[in-house]
Amino acid sequence: MATNVFFNGTRTSFHDNEADITCTDNGNVVTAEIDDFRLEDSLNAFIATNKIHMKWNGSVYVGNAFGMEFTTKGPKYLGKK
Repeated sequence: MATNVFFNGTRTSFHDNEADITCTDNGNVVTAEIDDFRLEDSLNAFIATNKIHMKWNGSVYVGNAFGMEFTTKGPKYLGKK
């Protein structure tokens, strides 16, 4: 299982490189690859090579693409080093 690294001061946190993404328009859920993850700020989700930039809204990450809205809680936390 690959990880993304989030730098928080001197600590390093590890998160999964995949997350479930929900289309709020139709309720479909898919697993997307996650890149450039910044805890409670933003992330990039890749679905079938299409990039969706998502921003934290205080409770979930939200992004728009293809005329639809997508949300995710973000990648699973795997621990600290």
